[in-house]
Amino acid sequence: MSTNISKQKREDLLNKIKEIRAFISAAPQDENTGNLLSYLSDLEKDVNGKKYGLVFEEHREEIDDVLDTHTPVLTEEKDLFIDNGGQMNFLIEGDNLAALKLLEKTHKGKIDLIYIDPPYNRGKTDFVYDDDFVVNEDTFKHSKWVSFMKVRLEVAKHLLTETGLVFISIDDNEVAALKLLCDEVFGADFFINLFIWQRNSSAKTEKGKFTVNTEYVLLYSKGSAYTLNSAYKPLSEASQKLFKFDDNDGRGKYQTVSLQKPRDPGPETTYDYVDNMGKIWPCPPKGWRMKYEKIKGLENDNRLVLSGKSLRVKDYWNERENEGKRIDTLWNDLPQNTAGSGELEAIMGKSNTFDNPKPTDLIKRCLEIGNRNGCVLDFFAGSGTTGHAVMKLNAKDSGNRKFILCTNNENNICRDVTYERIKRVIDKENYEASLKYYKVDYVPIDEQMYYEYADELLKHIRELVELENGINFIGNAEIGIVLTEEELEAFVSNTDAFSKCKKLYMGHDLLPTQAQEKALKAQGIEISIIPDYYYKDLQER
Repeated sequence: MSTNISKQKREDLLNKIKEIRAFISAAPQDENTGNLLSYLSDLEKDVNGKKYGLVFEEHREEIDDVLDTHTPVLTEEKDLFIDNGGQMNFLIEGDNLAALKLLEKTHKGKIDLIYIDPPYNRGKTDFVYDDDFVVNEDTFKHSKWVSFMKVRLEVAKHLLTETGLVFISIDDNEVAALKLLCDEVFGADFFINLFIWQRNSSAKTEKGKFTVNTEYVLLYSKGSAYTLNSAYKPLSEASQKLFKFDDNDGRGKYQTVSLQKPRDPGPETTYDYVDNMGKIWPCPPKGWRMKYEKIKGLENDNRLVLSGKSLRVKDYWNERENEGKRIDTLWNDLPQNTAGSGELEAIMGKSNTFDNPKPTDLIKRCLEIGNRNGCVLDFFAGSGTTGHAVMKLNAKDSGNRKFILCTNNENNICRDVTYERIKRVIDKENYEASLKYYKVDYVPIDEQMYYEYADELLKHIRELVELENGINFIGNAEIGIVLTEEELEAFVSNTDAFSKCKKLYMGHDLLPTQAQEKALKAQGIEISIIPDYYYKDLQER
């Protein structure tokens, strides 16, 4: 019988706390003794806390302090608007935690698929934490990374639909920590798979180590209702050639697989097989691969080949093709990492604009598993590969996916690389896709009442309405937005604009006059009330 040593230590510590509490309770009571008893209760809670999972030193970031005293808002870079029909997509420049907080207002429970390629924390120059690179010598290297990821994944979970999926690229440095973190955030029951991607074929070996030429893609679901659409990947051409027999039974071509394999014979594998015609097939020297009942079932299903002195199983290609949606765990048929750099260089017309961009086909593989008409989010957008992959796959399979990309603008990456790549790809391939470019800004809210900054927030409602509904108000006569009584009056009075409008977004607290209501109804304009939840949390502070 095993002994739980941790439990014994925990109980010993709780007994000591109990003794201290008894001693303090017997002493004269004052404010200090009351505080000490309160501290002991906190210690008890901590001792009785989580006993399994990821343990790390929690860290705060500078953005945490900013969000304590400010609320993020969006402003549009109107000159960067790309209008090429199709779905309206969005690129958000700024700290991705602030961007995620804004998406909580517009897309809670609405994102179908998330793909992210976060910093791998290699201890070099890939992970910046509060303006400093996290290096190998940092004793809190892993804790900082887990703290950084946890807060973002917790928001990401809120954004996913109940059937939503999240894919995360990672390498050996943090794959173990990420798996435990995702078990905690999404739930271990919602882990689907850990894919292995062969990122290169280099035989170069680091000093004192084995060759490492793979990375991973971790897949979790939001809930149990997910479906893996278009996840089936056909066998390679070489594998298909193995199915070279066809008996025209409507089940397709087949290959034969021996029922024998080298093994030490056991009691369940040493029988003589009697087929349906009464013939006895003696047990081979090394035993059968399957139990008697299994082989009998194969024969009854006309899948047993009885010839010469051997039994073989028909393995049908059509059955493989139709056995359900299945995903290969090893992704060694995809382009390697250098392909991503080559793609970006070809698009941008120069090299070294971004380190280690992922190839579009890697992300396409993830997108093929998800909803063909879903909303895709990447909040570590980098060079914009996810946006490129969405448009590329839509063109291939007539999907109706749309994307939201979030990235900071360190070294002007968002403006000069992410945006520029999407723009050039749309122009070159003439993809039916449009893009709006937003920047995260901040409105101070500390030491102020809501009414003191409410007017400032009102200036940024339009962007949230566009983001939530995937629309564009700029130069679009068919939709309008009014947030104040003055704007409503001006809209109704503008004969030209009024006659062309088909849908009007109206602030939730606006009350049209009878004359205005009559005019709107007569014109047949659809009214959509803008929800009050964008900044409701601030009103309740």
